[in-house]
Amino acid sequence: MKIVHICLAGIGLTDGWSYQENLLTKYHRKLGYEVSIITSFWVRNKTGGFEKSKKSNYINENGCKVRRLAIKQKLKPSYKFKKYKDLYITLKEEEPNIIFIHNVQFLDILKIAKYVRKRPNVKVYVDNHTDTSNSATNWISLNLLHKIIWKYCANMILPYTTKFYGVLPARVDFLLEVYKIPKEKVELLNMGMDDDRVPFSKNDTIKNEIRNKYHIKPNDFLIMTGGKIDIAKKQTLLLMEAIKKIEKHDVKLIVFGSVCKELKEEINSLCDNSIVQYIGWIDVDDAYQYFASSDLVVFPGRHSVFWERVAGLGIPMLVKYWKGTTHIDVGGNCEFLYEETVDEIKDKIENLLNNKKLYENMKVVAEKIGMERFSYLKIAKQSLEN
Repeated sequence: MKIVHICLAGIGLTDGWSYQENLLTKYHRKLGYEVSIITSFWVRNKTGGFEKSKKSNYINENGCKVRRLAIKQKLKPSYKFKKYKDLYITLKEEEPNIIFIHNVQFLDILKIAKYVRKRPNVKVYVDNHTDTSNSATNWISLNLLHKIIWKYCANMILPYTTKFYGVLPARVDFLLEVYKIPKEKVELLNMGMDDDRVPFSKNDTIKNEIRNKYHIKPNDFLIMTGGKIDIAKKQTLLLMEAIKKIEKHDVKLIVFGSVCKELKEEINSLCDNSIVQYIGWIDVDDAYQYFASSDLVVFPGRHSVFWERVAGLGIPMLVKYWKGTTHIDVGGNCEFLYEETVDEIKDKIENLLNNKKLYENMKVVAEKIGMERFSYLKIAKQSLEN
């Protein structure tokens, strides 16, 4: 059985990264399927910008065939209405049994609809990574782009699609409310953690090395947070202030990630190299080991893919409450922050410190349920069950 994944909405697949299209294709391959990926030449570089891949037809690090298509027009890769050369021909050459489309927001989805219309035995799945917090953020985007153009594209592939997956509850709602996809065709498909990295990340030797590097004692309660810190994501500063207010010498905080220049001075002023430490940017692969070395991970700002990955590592969490992201709670592995204040963060952490039974229960649920729920092997199986 051959699965062809289509990654043509936005920037193309970047090899070696841990996004959903990287890991879902990896685990479909591990399940025994022949996997091809049709994507563009444009990829992300180490700084998050764009660059053009020099490879066009090859086998990637996960054993999946990658076929990169050129953009027809001489346009920037971020241009929303780009079209690709030879998509229909490439599909005919690949002859898939299953097509998995990552996002519907590209005009050439009409060519895929044309292809499957002539081949009714081909199963089609579509996922959606879009909601009102990351794309449809203004009137023009929501009402013109999404409610007209991208809704039209979604509805052109709808008759041939077995299931539309939202990767967050908010993105399930977006499919239902904005694109008007029938409820019986829509389902949640979590993002998650790369199973292969879990044993390495949770290795006790690595955990001890990280803690020793930053002078964290074995009995210290280590809290970790990571990600981008800028003017729109200042909640990490509240967490740093909250830890300093707790005034317990065995409670430590490590913060990693990029910081905008406007906040660097304030971040540095909240560090004391014993209780609160900011360690700068670390590689994404290393981030999992850092999270796994902690007792509690706190995400006081908006949702990021780190949430599901930490859940997949089995680590208890405090996370900011956002409508449409409560799927991260699998029965007690996390608690939510509602008020976005120093006092709330302080009180929540102190409650866990003083209520050992509550914390231990969070840990049990995180390890027994969270690690399974956010396993990419399980997610890959679920994606093809319908």
